[in-house]
Amino acid sequence: MTLSAFLNKEATPRRGLCWFEWVMIIYALATFVFIAVFFGRLNHPGTMIMGRILAMLMTAALWGAYRLWPCRLIMTLRVAAQILLLSWWYPDTYELNVVFPNLDHIFASWEQALFGCQPALLFSQNFPSPWVSELLSLGYVSYYPMIAAVAFYYCIRHYDRFLYCSYVILGAFFLFYVIFIFLPVVGPQYYYMAVGTDQIAQGFFPDLGYYFHDHQASLTIPGYKDGFVYHLLQQAHDAGERPTAAFPSSHECISVVLLSLAKEARSRKLFYVLLPLSVLMFFATFYIQAHYAIDAIAGIFVGTAIYFLLRHLYKPHKPHESHRPYRPHETH
Repeated sequence: MTLSAFLNKEATPRRGLCWFEWVMIIYALATFVFIAVFFGRLNHPGTMIMGRILAMLMTAALWGAYRLWPCRLIMTLRVAAQILLLSWWYPDTYELNVVFPNLDHIFASWEQALFGCQPALLFSQNFPSPWVSELLSLGYVSYYPMIAAVAFYYCIRHYDRFLYCSYVILGAFFLFYVIFIFLPVVGPQYYYMAVGTDQIAQGFFPDLGYYFHDHQASLTIPGYKDGFVYHLLQQAHDAGERPTAAFPSSHECISVVLLSLAKEARSRKLFYVLLPLSVLMFFATFYIQAHYAIDAIAGIFVGTAIYFLLRHLYKPHKPHESHRPYRPHETH
């Protein structure tokens, strides 16, 4: 693929906004109403409103650039901009769900009833090996690279379905964000910190109510603290983690969506690169205490359901576009 192929004008450019942009706009407008309703109970409503305005303006600017020069490069930038914005939308869910009481006591109790213990509390203690820590940390930090890899693959190898792929990925994220707003579960690293690990080990799971409205302290991430990948994980955590989005695990949900997209593209190489990382990510979610084990398990089922829902709802922009599985002569 040459640079000129990315810069050449498309023969039949898309005139309006794309599906992946519409899902962001619908989410932004819906949460704008939410902010208006709960304005006095939110910590930073003005900043949140301004962020939504800027996201809209950026989307409009990139759409305008595409209208002036409709080429693959600018369309790719339109997709990349929305994916990069996810790092802003994610912590924003914390700013919204603080208006509801915390539910971790329910999920920690379910965890205890199902496993007879708290896997997130015991996993790293029973497997302190640097190799285990580094491998599971690798699985967790591969999250965004996996997203980029699938989007890039579709852009380069199956550009006619690139917009479909982008819509599925972004649509899945925004559906998860809706869940996270109305289901405020912060996960073990925050809940255990607030309650105390000694109390948790004894099976005490108190209702903390609105505690996390004003508290964001978390446990130190367990693992091999001198490890290179562990440091990458720690930096990512410090940069954007908030007490939010524990159930279901978005990491596991999105990994299922990405595997489904790789399978739909009939790319064995891509699928088998993603698969081991997804397995590592599954166990990493509760090894590093970001999630309860039930969050990761639920992520598999919720991710599968959302993938098929979004696939069913997709309507091609043009008659020749399709969201049916590929039937290539060769498997890439």
